[in-house]
Amino acid sequence: IEINKRSLLSILHEFFLLKIFTKSPPTVRIVHSGHACNVEEERHAERVYTIREGETLELTCLVTGHPRPQIRWTKTAGSVSDRFQDSSVFNETLHITKIQRHQGGRYYCKAENGLGSPAIKSIRVDVYFLDDPVVTVHQSVGEAKEQFYYERTVFLRCMANSNPPVRYSWHRGRDVLSQGSDKGVEIYEPFFTQGETKILKLKNLRPQDYANYSCIASVRNVCGISDRNIVFKLTNKTVSPSIKLLVEDPIVVNPGQTVSLVCITTGGEPKPTLSWVSSSDSLPEKSVVKGGTLTLPAITSDEAGVYSCVATNNVGNPAKKSTTIVVRAMKKGRFWITPDPYHNDDNIQIGREVKISCQVEATPPEELTFGWLKNGRALRSSERMVITQTDPDTSPGTTNLDIIDLKFTDFGTYTCVAALKGGGIPEISIDVNISSTTVPPNLTVPRGKSPLVVREGDTVELECLVSGKPKPIILWSRADKEAPMPDGTLQVESYDGVLRIVNVSREMTGSYRCQTSQFNGFNVKPREAVVELIVQYPPTVEPVSLEMRQGLGRPVAMNCRVLRAHPSRVLRYEWRLGNRLLHAGHFDQSDETEYTVKSLNREGWGEYTCDIINEAGAGRCTFLVTAYPPEFYYDTYSPLWQNRPRVYGFKLQWTQMNPNAVDRIVAYRLGIRQVEVCVCVCQEITVEGTITKGELITHNLTELIKPEAYEVRLTPITRFGEGDSTIRIITYSGDGFLIRSSGEFHCSFEEEPICMFTQDKNDDFDWTRHSAATRDTKYTPNTGPSGDRSGSKQGFYMYIETSRPRKEGEVARLVSPFFNVAPKNPYGITNPPAYCFSFFFHMYGKHIGTLNALLRQKGQAATEGPTWSLSGNQGDHWKQAKVSIHPTASFQVVLEGIRGPGIEGDIAIDDVTLEEGECRDLPAVSDGLQTSQP
Repeated sequence: IEINKRSLLSILHEFFLLKIFTKSPPTVRIVHSGHACNVEEERHAERVYTIREGETLELTCLVTGHPRPQIRWTKTAGSVSDRFQDSSVFNETLHITKIQRHQGGRYYCKAENGLGSPAIKSIRVDVYFLDDPVVTVHQSVGEAKEQFYYERTVFLRCMANSNPPVRYSWHRGRDVLSQGSDKGVEIYEPFFTQGETKILKLKNLRPQDYANYSCIASVRNVCGISDRNIVFKLTNKTVSPSIKLLVEDPIVVNPGQTVSLVCITTGGEPKPTLSWVSSSDSLPEKSVVKGGTLTLPAITSDEAGVYSCVATNNVGNPAKKSTTIVVRAMKKGRFWITPDPYHNDDNIQIGREVKISCQVEATPPEELTFGWLKNGRALRSSERMVITQTDPDTSPGTTNLDIIDLKFTDFGTYTCVAALKGGGIPEISIDVNISSTTVPPNLTVPRGKSPLVVREGDTVELECLVSGKPKPIILWSRADKEAPMPDGTLQVESYDGVLRIVNVSREMTGSYRCQTSQFNGFNVKPREAVVELIVQYPPTVEPVSLEMRQGLGRPVAMNCRVLRAHPSRVLRYEWRLGNRLLHAGHFDQSDETEYTVKSLNREGWGEYTCDIINEAGAGRCTFLVTAYPPEFYYDTYSPLWQNRPRVYGFKLQWTQMNPNAVDRIVAYRLGIRQVEVCVCVCQEITVEGTITKGELITHNLTELIKPEAYEVRLTPITRFGEGDSTIRIITYSGDGFLIRSSGEFHCSFEEEPICMFTQDKNDDFDWTRHSAATRDTKYTPNTGPSGDRSGSKQGFYMYIETSRPRKEGEVARLVSPFFNVAPKNPYGITNPPAYCFSFFFHMYGKHIGTLNALLRQKGQAATEGPTWSLSGNQGDHWKQAKVSIHPTASFQVVLEGIRGPGIEGDIAIDDVTLEEGECRDLPAVSDGLQTSQP
């Protein structure tokens, strides 16, 4: 479908340069969308993106370079709890929905393609928020036990979390409180928390001090964040909270029981709020809190601990009472046998002493009791059978049976029985057999089980054979270094001598020690052995994947390098294109291999792989090689619009960079469609001859319907096929900011956006948008206009308010949007174009200061002086100023108002115009205007 080819006069809204280039290092820049409150561009070498908490952050990284760079987003300077920096984002757009305060910080976009240094750009994201303020009340003399009597000093502290810093104000009833407004009131910030809190001090309470106090927290409506306030009622009954627990301490229960903790308030005004906390930071999931009662149904051992009831009413310190819940439990029943300590022999022998020890972990330990049986019959302590219970401070939960002068009749099964006095918990019984076959342990490694060679990812079993009776528990640990075991602990227990490791990794290579423990065996010197584990893994290579683009007939070199491998002796490498073997060989001393295509042809396109192989497997480098298609890059300048009643036009311009380095462009395919409409209109733009470097190519888009936005897609075509496409969105910005068909920009300040004018951030105060119909009844007489430039009282204009607290010499600057100077040669401007800048001004009053017009050019230092200037009273009339300017780069115009010696010095401006060409019909000097050329 061919687009209508009737030509419309068109002016640039945003023209962009599309650049086609061969191998080149990456460049990068960050553009933003989403819900930004403000973006400070390159101020103090730092871009700051301000956003309100809960809004959507969207940053896009635009890159150029060949081969196509890989993009990576990372973050620093955020909260420690924010793990973004450990999980980087590998795509062009960083999107965070409902951003939170801890996600603020500096975000980096890094682009690299192996040529030169990586390109890095950053932007700081500042998240703005304001929490509800909190008022707390304290007394100067200790804590309040009764009421706040007279002759007491009371402090009301207001705090709110915010960004930017919060400002506070206090009200008593409807009256504003300020420092010095009341001798009995003092307002200050503590030295150690300046800006974070505001204290209202009531000295020696008076009857009028009993009132409602409001604290208002404000961030001055930045990002549209409204003020927050809180009210506290101070009376002669105001008092800090007190509570009482209706439970014992501690509470000892059996598992499965339901436990209820009851807490009541015994004082406090305002009425305190009760809450429960536990020593584990959070209450159990199944717990129920109702008022001051905490219920724990079917309690378990994991839920034992300290539970505290806390009462708060923001007066004085919170009240807190605690109780401990103990859940009965017994676990880990163990035993060990100790031969006669007076003989250097680990064996049990007739006529010598032998001791059997039994240990159980019990809660509470004071309820633990032990009993002993021999062959099922109760055993009592005697001269030869001595039963003792070890001191709980040295070896808690342990009982001993000492058999003095062991006889043959003493052989048998001894049973240790552990129980809790409170009942409800099953007993633990431990059997120990003493006989002629009870012998100390021995430990060996089976033949062929060390060293043990496995491959990464396998499941491996390390084995030690233990003999003896009884067989003790085996402890496994690292023998070659102080490092944890695969499960993260320093020791692993094994009842059969086998250590099983699932999904073994290369870091687990090393020596492992197995040794006997005293538990369930003999209390003698440990026996031990060592098992060597060797984990083999395939080569780790780089690059894992790389896209390479090159023109036909040119060479392509691919390099695959080994980073690490075990065994480190790599056997061979294989280069393939698809399934076709290209080259194979063995490594000598080098750790890399290279394959070169001397002259790329169409059959040479495709996926090249290099497999580097050792005994454990293969590592693969992948290279996607394609013919070099043109790739585009565009830059955006300030909008310049052309309007007709119902349609508008757009002039599309682009250049081709280094055209001799790529296949010749024979045409461009242009596709245009309305945003959110699927139908696309396409046409082909023929390129006659060879494009030269720096040549500006132009095509007029016509009959674009107001106020629709359009997506424009431009695709280059070579004799070998199409290249990459680039997309641009053309947006109609409305009549508030207008370049008319005559090439004129006009602004009358009738709409709130004020035609994209902005207030200078480095001046002393701001210009104000105003109309006579909304003028304050307290306005300063004998200065300022009574209507806009047309005489309408409903019309708007901009002015500087010179009333207090303004001082003489203070400056307010109003800065226009950027205007683009579109050269025919994009690499420089030899004959700067002329523009006529005009505006209407009103300078009436005996204290009028100075009004200046200045020119700012992008990439250049500020001009030394104004292009136009006027001072003093010019009468109660609107007058016009005109001045010709000759910018050489994108530029802004600045209107600067300087406050005079008094309050009757308001200066106003209206109907600002910028049009192409020199100014004509300059106002006469007798009108009091001064004009100058830049």
